[in-house]
Amino acid sequence: MRNAFNTLFGRLFGVLLVAIVLAHVLAFIWFHHYGPPPPPPQEAYVEQPGGSMAALPKAHRRPWFGGPLVPLTFQFVSLIIAAWYGAKLLSRPIQRLSEAAERLSLDLDSPPLDESGPREAQRAASTFNLMQRRIREQVSQRARMLGAVSHDLRTPLSRLKLRLEQIEDTRLQGQMRQDLDDMIGMLDATLSYLHEQRTSETRHWLDVQALVESMSENAQDQGCDVQFSGSCAPLQVQPMALRSCLNNLIDNALRYAGTARIELVDSREALVIRVIDHGPGIAADKREAVFEPFYRLEGSRNRNSGGVGLGMTISKEAAERLGGRLDLEETPGGGLTAVMWLPRS
Repeated sequence: MRNAFNTLFGRLFGVLLVAIVLAHVLAFIWFHHYGPPPPPPQEAYVEQPGGSMAALPKAHRRPWFGGPLVPLTFQFVSLIIAAWYGAKLLSRPIQRLSEAAERLSLDLDSPPLDESGPREAQRAASTFNLMQRRIREQVSQRARMLGAVSHDLRTPLSRLKLRLEQIEDTRLQGQMRQDLDDMIGMLDATLSYLHEQRTSETRHWLDVQALVESMSENAQDQGCDVQFSGSCAPLQVQPMALRSCLNNLIDNALRYAGTARIELVDSREALVIRVIDHGPGIAADKREAVFEPFYRLEGSRNRNSGGVGLGMTISKEAAERLGGRLDLEETPGGGLTAVMWLPRS
């Protein structure tokens, strides 16, 4: 019998049953106590001294609250409370599952869902936790496989670079060396990308303004034209993810425009970081495509100018891990503006 009520249906049915029974018991007791209204008494008279007639006092009438108003009100209120509690019983497991799915979308290593509550909720939580474990295993297996392939390919590629010295054709040697350098660069970028995906970092309060100022000064010390403006209050973020995102955006601006300007716009709802350049820009119909791994544009944004097509992918995924988003816009006057929106809640 206990297992029968350890389900959503059983609990909801039990709550409504108790509410209905209590309401009817109260109604029965109420009407039994006061009973049906008595018939109106007839006027009785008595002769007074002197021959006059006087009416006797009428019988005590039932109080105003002795009617059906009170029990019916109690029935109505009890059923409303039962319906509210039943709806809460139904929505609570769904809300817990939704919150766990949101945590999982941000971090594969998020804590598993508590397998408690009604039978249906336990089954759903168990299935969700199993799904999380399988996803984590598949991602880890894929990362290990790609990492091993990328690492093992470096050895024959390094040998090929050494054997290039035996080629007498200087032009052919230079072309082959460029191709090998591109392949090694792609492998290094792939390993870095996989490391970013595997890294699980906790959130900390960070002085984002100080971080951006430090990154701008470091770039200027290396001879790069990076300007900074704006201010902001500390924000709870994953420091490594934010630094990685900003590094890629700044490198992207310097690579294609030679200069970069970073702007901070703070508000109660969110922090907006803009990395602005005045380079060749990207066409509106290609801006989403550049977030795909190893995607490179033709023309001025190609591999001859550097990069293997993973920087924007890493930046977008880092922004999403921080609970924000990364968009690309056209800079007024020409160029590209990367807009990173980070929520404060």
